Amino acid sequence: MTAVTQHHATAPQEPALAKTTVVTWKAPIAFGVITALAAVLFFVASNDGQAVFRISGASDFLQLPEVVLDSTVTSVVGVILLAAITVVSFVMVRAKRRVPVWLMVVFAVVFLIAFLTWAAAGASTHVIPLAGLFAGALSLSVPLIFGSLCGVISERVGVVNIAIEGQLLGGAFTSAVVASATGNPYIGLLAAAVAGVLVSFVLAAFSIKYFVDQVIVGVVLNVLVLGLTSFLFSQVLAPNAATLNTPPRFERINIPILSEIPIIGPTFFRQTIIVYIMYVAVAAVYIGLFHTKWGLRLRAVGEHPQAADTVGINVGRTRFWNVSLGGAIAGLGGAFFTLSQVGAFNKDMTAGAGFIALAAVIFGQWDPIKATLAALLFGFASNLQNVLGVIGSSVPSEFMLMLPYVVTIIAVAGFVGKVRGPAAAGKPYIKA
Repeated sequence: MTAVTQHHATAPQEPALAKTTVVTWKAPIAFGVITALAAVLFFVASNDGQAVFRISGASDFLQLPEVVLDSTVTSVVGVILLAAITVVSFVMVRAKRRVPVWLMVVFAVVFLIAFLTWAAAGASTHVIPLAGLFAGALSLSVPLIFGSLCGVISERVGVVNIAIEGQLLGGAFTSAVVASATGNPYIGLLAAAVAGVLVSFVLAAFSIKYFVDQVIVGVVLNVLVLGLTSFLFSQVLAPNAATLNTPPRFERINIPILSEIPIIGPTFFRQTIIVYIMYVAVAAVYIGLFHTKWGLRLRAVGEHPQAADTVGINVGRTRFWNVSLGGAIAGLGGAFFTLSQVGAFNKDMTAGAGFIALAAVIFGQWDPIKATLAALLFGFASNLQNVLGVIGSSVPSEFMLMLPYVVTIIAVAGFVGKVRGPAAAGKPYIKA
């Protein structure tokens, strides 16, 4: 017994397990491809001339000078910097280190500056209004952000919400009709949230109570809402447009002082009430998910519903009401189309925004803040073709129109890195 004790006392301790860092070659490869394409674009189809970036507007209290960049110099410097960042990313991955997010951001900013300079140099009007570019991007992103928040809540609680498109479209239709009939956009906004809840009720009932495949229910709901709103538009709204499809629009609310800051003011603080509600919604969903008891229960149900059930959480009820909450948020996003952006309802006016919002959820790794940033990226890509069209750029409009969808495909394909959704998402919970 003594010998055995001495042996254990003098035996060397086992070395601690080294921490494994998972790295991927996706970022360096993507950087290399984009750098090569940029070199071909800037040098083969070169545009000689200058681009003018207008920073301040006439109403800004601080007037900043315009920035003038030469296309040739900017293209050369841009490609060199892109190549350098690509090499750095290859070295980091080879050394088993992850490519940091800030390096990806720097790469994107360098490419964007070089691309805008090249595009504007070959345009009939060489001036790019940065305030208009970013403000328009935010405007196009608002429905996507509301839709992505809906998707984050739904999938975090374990329900794959393919019906975001239908919830946005239902909110747009209902808000237009109710606001037109009552003459009050605030009542129309409330009605849009109710419409989103009603669509989500169907999704929740069939997928949670009757265990129907969630993807199939979502697709059917999208087709149902599209068909129903199109039929009602043709048979009811079009013949009675004056009374049922002329909703009052929300006026822009300028926040004192903040709205006069160059670029930031026109982009964020000269908006309608729906956009300010969006700011609150993003913060509330983030804080609620990760810093409250409600969020802890919601995430537990989405990750391990059986374990949540054993500690007294009603899985079905939790899923049902949180999917409904997501529907209400998506309905608000639909109201933005009719009460802020267009001013009337049109057939299929959401134009696939719900599916792009779903891609933003995946791109953002089921995090409200990251999903919001992804939605802003999609909105920026959509607005970029509008701005380039206004200044008369030689870039084909068809190429710019496909940008948001290319970004969506890249996100869904997983080129943004390893993504893993909630473990129980899409899986019905049948209590034993």
